[in-house]
Amino acid sequence: MWGETETVSCIACGDDVARQDAREYDKHGDRWDRDGKDFEYLCKPCFRSLSKHARDGLEAALEDAGAGEVDDEEFLSRFLTDTRGEPAGRE
Repeated sequence: MWGETETVSCIACGDDVARQDAREYDKHGDRWDRDGKDFEYLCKPCFRSLSKHARDGLEAALEDAGAGEVDDEEFLSRFLTDTRGEPAGRE
């Protein structure tokens, strides 16, 4: 309806913000390809603090470490152990 403000939740901090005050987040890093996607949102302060580094392989690394399946302590331990090496393509 006209005049209503859509509200979305920030995936980083959990705050509810007006959609117009949020930024779209695409976990695959391609927010321009919109076909068949449901976007998540970040509030502007969280978006500004977001690392803009390449995310190639990030989703696989998160899944391999048990994201959403194990407790936080176990997840962090696995993730840090798996990702402590040099980033691919760097010497």
